[in-house]
Amino acid sequence: MTATGVASGGRVDWVDYAKGFCIVFVVMMHSTFGVEAQLGREGFMHPLVEFMTPFRVPDFFLLSGLFVGRVIDRDWRTYLDRKVVHFVYFLLLWSAIVFLVKGLLFGGASLMELPLALAMAFVEPFGTLWFIHMLPIFFIVARLTRRLPMPLVLGVAAALEIAHIDTGMFVVDQFCARVVYFLAGYYACRHVFALAAWAQDHVRLALAGLALWAVAEALAVHLGISALPVVSLILGMAGAMAVVAASALMAGRDVFAPLRYCGRNTLVIYLAFFLFMATSRVALIKLGLVTDAGWLSVIVTLIAVTGPLLLHLAVKNTPARYLFVRPEAFKLVPSRPKLQPAE
Repeated sequence: MTATGVASGGRVDWVDYAKGFCIVFVVMMHSTFGVEAQLGREGFMHPLVEFMTPFRVPDFFLLSGLFVGRVIDRDWRTYLDRKVVHFVYFLLLWSAIVFLVKGLLFGGASLMELPLALAMAFVEPFGTLWFIHMLPIFFIVARLTRRLPMPLVLGVAAALEIAHIDTGMFVVDQFCARVVYFLAGYYACRHVFALAAWAQDHVRLALAGLALWAVAEALAVHLGISALPVVSLILGMAGAMAVVAASALMAGRDVFAPLRYCGRNTLVIYLAFFLFMATSRVALIKLGLVTDAGWLSVIVTLIAVTGPLLLHLAVKNTPARYLFVRPEAFKLVPSRPKLQPAE
C-alpha cells in the first residue's frame, strides 16, 4: 500500500477494512439474534451486537456514499446503469432465490406466486436484501439534489433522522432514518479521508480517541438512550468515524488481511450469507454439539461469512458466476474491454 492508502488496482485499503467491519457486523447481528431466538436465551455475543447497533448500518451507508462524487456528473444512462440497474439486477435475482428456497422448499408456496413476490421486493424487500434495495434510491436522491445547497440537503436529511418517522412502511421509514449518512459520506468525503490520514499519522491519539468513543458508546447503550432523537444521529456519525479511524490504523500496518478480503467482496457476502446462516444454524442446533448461545453465534457467523466467499470462488469461472456478476445483457452501458498485455 502507498502512503496515500491506495492499494494496487486503485482500491483504498482502509475503505476495504471498513467495509469488512460493516459486513461482518451485519452478519454477526443476524446470526446472533437468530440463534438466540431459536434457543430462547441470550449469549455472550448479545452485548457486543447491542454495542454495534447505533453505528453498524450508518457506517455502511456513509461508506457507500464516499465515492458518489466521482460519478455523479456522468450522463444519466451511465449513472443509472452503474448505480441503479446494477443493484436492481441483484435484488430481483436474489429475491427469486429467496422465494424458491423459503417459499417453494419450506413455505409451501406456488411458482405462480413468484411474479408477485418479485414485485413486492420493491415495496417490502426480503429482510437481508433491503440494503441493496435502498442504495439505488439514495443514489438517485444524491443526483437530483446535487445542485441544491449542501446545508439545506443535509439539514433536511438530518431532520428526517431525528424525527424517527414511523409510518409502518419499511422503505419509507428506512429512507428517513438512513439517507443522512449516505449524503454525509458524499458531501464529507474529503473530511473522511482526512480523518483516515490523520489517524495513520497520529496513532496514539487515534487509539485514545477510539477508547473514549467506546466508553461513551457503551454507556449510551447501557443507559438505554442510544435510540433517542438527536442522540441516535450523534452516535451514528461518531461510530462511523470510529470505524474509519480503526480501519485506517489497521490498513496502515496491513494486518487482518481476511477482513480486508471481506471488504472487497461485501456484495458477495451480503447477497448469500442468509443461506449459509440459516442452514448452519438449523444443523448445529439439531446436532447439539454446541449448546452455548454465544459460541453457537460465533460459529454461525463464521460460516455465514466464509460460505459466500467459497461459493463465489467455486462459481466464478462457471455460468453460475452471474449470481454475483451482472451479465452484459443486463447493462445499459457495455463494459469497457479489458486491455490485453502485448505478447
